[in-house]
Amino acid sequence: MKLAIVGTGYVGLVTGACFAQMGNNVICVDIDQKKISDLKKGIIPIYEPGLEEIVKNNFKIGTLHFTTDIKEALKNSEIVFIAVGTPQGEDGSADLQYVLAVAEEIGKYMVHPVIVVDKSTVPVGTADKVRATITDQLKKRLKNKDIDKATFEKLMEFDVVSNPEFLKEGDAVNDFMKPDRVVIGADKKESMERLKELYAPFTRSHERFIGMDIKSAELTKYAANAMLATKISFMNEMAKIAEAVGADINMVRVGIGSDSRIGYSFIYPGVGYGGSCFPKDVKALEKIALDAGVDPKIVKAVEEVNKEQRVYFLNKILNRFGNSLEGKTFALWGLSFKPETDDMREAPSITIIQELTKRGARIRAYDPKAMEEAKNFWLKDIENVEYFDNKYDTLNEADAMILVTEWKEFRSPDFMEMKKRLKSPIIFDGRNQYKKEKLKELGFEYHQVGVR
Repeated sequence: MKLAIVGTGYVGLVTGACFAQMGNNVICVDIDQKKISDLKKGIIPIYEPGLEEIVKNNFKIGTLHFTTDIKEALKNSEIVFIAVGTPQGEDGSADLQYVLAVAEEIGKYMVHPVIVVDKSTVPVGTADKVRATITDQLKKRLKNKDIDKATFEKLMEFDVVSNPEFLKEGDAVNDFMKPDRVVIGADKKESMERLKELYAPFTRSHERFIGMDIKSAELTKYAANAMLATKISFMNEMAKIAEAVGADINMVRVGIGSDSRIGYSFIYPGVGYGGSCFPKDVKALEKIALDAGVDPKIVKAVEEVNKEQRVYFLNKILNRFGNSLEGKTFALWGLSFKPETDDMREAPSITIIQELTKRGARIRAYDPKAMEEAKNFWLKDIENVEYFDNKYDTLNEADAMILVTEWKEFRSPDFMEMKKRLKSPIIFDGRNQYKKEKLKELGFEYHQVGVR
């Protein structure tokens, strides 16, 4: 099929590359000329395992194209995916200005009916707004005599469907190629069948295609992310309770995870969730509910617990070293909000570094992929932060090590090398990676989440 993907960010680029991998002819569109130029050179703007190879290979063989010209993309496409950002507005709702701007462009420039697919995470009712925006532009074209009545009526056969993404950063390519489910919300049977045909190569081994009405599809994305965020916040609240009563949250996790109704996914205690999805989507779902006259008590609590978790972990450090950290140095392992990504949006490391440096501490930081993001954007205005090329160099003369992101290379470090380099053998583990008994035997002072 001939596809256009508008937006070459995280979702758009993965979507376009994976569709091209299956033999579709894909045009990725973005208004950022530098990004498009870089993509043509094989320079990928994000780190995502497996993505670079797919992009380069399909660009080379001609199934994947990049352009800033949406008119050209619309002329050569039958299905158009909107995959632009929906940042959080001041009131917590998803800001639809970029989505509707794309819809406006589609209405201005499409020359044949297309299926418009909302791939961005959008609130319930967005498909109606996209449809109305495109229709308004077509009416203007008719009024201005840019098109005749017959052409207008033909173009009005366009359709809008919802296709929420369920990609995990760090495993997005695998998620797209072998999806748990493909959710499509459509009013027209023809559009539903067309999307089912498009996704057929990804669902051959098992029927994972789920069709529904548009509003249910739009809500499904928010419900899924809120559910996962709820599991994380619940477990973090349980960690506080476990620590207060003298229990070990690691043992509790094993005990409840063995129940098939609960499972082990998303019940690992830590310093809270971050990233581009959970914080934004939980807040947006709260706003959707409030606007509909529903008080989302659980959703609000999920967000509140997540914010408090960072304070709870920070207080472990302050309780040990005091509120004034002048003259103290901390080695920090992990900057990205999760492993296998360079994404630092809403990363717990930002809060921890801000709060420690504000109290006079110096930070020696290392992350396998996110250091450029930290240096050039997220932490560029924070003083007293140094970056190192390997995890062990951060430890030199540090008063303690703080583990924030559970990258694989942090799982089995050389503890004796760590002890040799640290000024004091103290570890604050925000992901409960290590065994308390082993570290105690080695002479470490070890602080975990949910363990007294």
